[in-house]
Amino acid sequence: MDARRRRLSPAVAVAAALLFFPMFFGSHTPAAAAAYGEASGDAGVTALQKHAAFFDKDGDGIVSLSETYDGLRALGLGSGLSSLSAAFINGVLSPKTRPDNGTAPRLSIYIENIYKGIHGSDSGAYDSEGRFVAEKFEEIFAKHAKTVPDALTSDEIDELLQANRKPGDYTGWVAASSEWKILYKIGKDKDGLLRKEAVRELYDGSLFTKLAAARINDENQA
Repeated sequence: MDARRRRLSPAVAVAAALLFFPMFFGSHTPAAAAAYGEASGDAGVTALQKHAAFFDKDGDGIVSLSETYDGLRALGLGSGLSSLSAAFINGVLSPKTRPDNGTAPRLSIYIENIYKGIHGSDSGAYDSEGRFVAEKFEEIFAKHAKTVPDALTSDEIDELLQANRKPGDYTGWVAASSEWKILYKIGKDKDGLLRKEAVRELYDGSLFTKLAAARINDENQA
């Protein structure tokens, strides 16, 4: 999927960032985007940690409030929306990921514990430690891609969500539904299909770096 085609409204962009951080359209600065690239997320980290590592500009394993803000700006979010989103993201994830002996400033996210933000009622393509599970990923399409083998329609995503729901897991239901609906909105092609490649980009942690790189390319061609 061509990353340059991903044009998000502010509401969809914020939700995507919040949900896929484990939860962006205004002005942006090329200088901010240039600080983020393919090197984000070193080898050996989990796919979920790679998502978070995109925001860890200084590579210390901790994502501060200002780093989340800078990362969102690199993805194309305006300054006001970046501030609000960063406060929400770090406010939600900091208490879940902060170790007892944590010394970083308040509202900092500890990447090593990012798996603690995983919710239930989802596909299982992340295991309990945030690692990508290829078998579960393939099951998504083997079970639900009935119209086109390597893609999902909107109705098929609804079927997937229904099949993955765990009784009483209302938080997981909402989180999973929001994630998939947003992914479909930003990732579907002209035929209304969410291609396997697009979903894989999300799960393997490469989505953010591609979006940031696309911002740089768009600015250079403007």
